[in-house]
Amino acid sequence: MSETTGLRADCTRCVGLCCVAPAFTASADFAHDKPAGRPCPRLGADSRCGIHDELRERGYPGCVVFDCFGAGQRVSQVTYPGRDWRDDPTTAAGMFAAFAVARPLHELLWYLTEAMALTPHGPLRDQLRAARDTTDTLAAGTPGELASVDVDAHRGRVNPLLAAASEAARAGTGGADRRGAMLLGANLRGADLTGANLRGACLVGADLRGADLRRADVTGVDLRGADLRGADLSSTLFLHQSQLEAARGDRHTALPARLRHPGHWTGLTLTPTRRLGAPGRGRRPRR
Repeated sequence: MSETTGLRADCTRCVGLCCVAPAFTASADFAHDKPAGRPCPRLGADSRCGIHDELRERGYPGCVVFDCFGAGQRVSQVTYPGRDWRDDPTTAAGMFAAFAVARPLHELLWYLTEAMALTPHGPLRDQLRAARDTTDTLAAGTPGELASVDVDAHRGRVNPLLAAASEAARAGTGGADRRGAMLLGANLRGADLTGANLRGACLVGADLRGADLRRADVTGVDLRGADLRGADLSSTLFLHQSQLEAARGDRHTALPARLRHPGHWTGLTLTPTRRLGAPGRGRRPRR
């Protein structure tokens, strides 16, 4: 498995597992209820979404921001090579169960790969590589082996390494510790969040216009509806494309080179203003 391309969803090599295996609940993210194991009515016989280019407009923004991190094609092409969930109920149940385990393992693989890129050669990098190799071995298991994986326990062993890599990458920034903070709709416009630990924070609908998020750790941060116009995320740690897809932004939002400005940001403009300096590190951001 490539360290990068194998962790990107490739729907052309998947049998539509994310459109069948999970359950959907009618909400702002999904237009209707869908029980687990039942195909979405928008899924075609070719395993392609019939409204892929109109998902937001048709009430499926949750589909736009979902990412399997490459688990879909792995289960389709490796775990069950040449087989399709449509073939028989036994195949379907096995594929769905395998996908439910492979997907979080692939997410961990993505984080471990990112952490290795941040970490210089040394003991911590060696530990991260070993954890990544172990995780990859688990994800490459047979259907029976995948069924026996305790994902939560494995995540518990990996997370301290990811936290250590984050701390090393943020060393010297003096960033605030806001792990798990409830910042729903918070006014953080222009805030200095350089090097902040935001792991697991809720920033749904937060105003982050012009905020400085360089070297901030946004692992698992919920950015749905957050306003990132003019924000600096050029060196934000563990920032994933799906988080950007869930947020709002414009052409003035600075992103890492590996990420792209989502298409739905087009037309959102922020009149450039001359920043006279970010708030001091000892100053609390506005709420």
